[in-house]
Amino acid sequence: MKKIKVFSTLLVLTMVFSLAACGSKETETKTEDKTAAEDNTTEDTTTDDNTGTQEYIIATDTTFAPFEFEDETGEKVGIDMDLLKAISEDQGFKYTLQSLGFNAATQAVSSGQADGVIAGMSITEDREKQFDFSEPYFDSGVVMAVKKDSAVTSYEGLKGKKVAVKTGTEGYAFAESIATEYDFEMIIFDDSSAMYQDVITGNSAACFEDYPVIGYAITQGLELTIPTEKEQGSSYGFAVKKGENAELLKMFNDGLTNLKESGKYQEILDTYIQE
Repeated sequence: MKKIKVFSTLLVLTMVFSLAACGSKETETKTEDKTAAEDNTTEDTTTDDNTGTQEYIIATDTTFAPFEFEDETGEKVGIDMDLLKAISEDQGFKYTLQSLGFNAATQAVSSGQADGVIAGMSITEDREKQFDFSEPYFDSGVVMAVKKDSAVTSYEGLKGKKVAVKTGTEGYAFAESIATEYDFEMIIFDDSSAMYQDVITGNSAACFEDYPVIGYAITQGLELTIPTEKEQGSSYGFAVKKGENAELLKMFNDGLTNLKESGKYQEILDTYIQE
């Protein structure tokens, strides 16, 4: 009788331990399943976060004030820079700026190394063969500039002299169009600063430049003067490689429209150009 009681007790204990073990295993399985589910949720959320804001590479000029230039802190500022920043904020896209110089900036877009270019770029028929342009964001023009004490007061005074121009610009195109008529030699530069300096030192008798650019430089102390009336020029536009980045171009146009409606566009212009 005693042996039966002991055996019964052992059997009960064995069943209790077995149930406990099964319970622990089941709990571990449920915990593992829950952890796996949580891990999957985290991955999905991360993926969603990564597919949000679009980011582009935007090429620009180096010295083309008041459209793009460096302030005293080394920060890139100007009409183009402020417009691009405001439009990107309005449309919700990000960008990395590449400061390359005008010629290199347009080549970067043509070769696919950059998505767009904003660099005081005139909208011309020739350029429209390679680029798709935004709506115009500024109407420009070309002027001739000379040293303050220069005897040159008209295009006729350029005969037999050297004229400084910047490659790839509207000033270059205009100078080229009248070079034969007024019999002058064109000296070509890659940036505006070197072009201005060539006139100041007397190596070139004059230079041709977009009027807001040279006008701003003169107000900042550049020792040149403008003796002639402004020649009607083209409008400036943001550009992408032809047939590509249509979404970026649309966002620029939509953002520009919003900035004009809100008054922000005129506020940016007034910061750099006083009419």
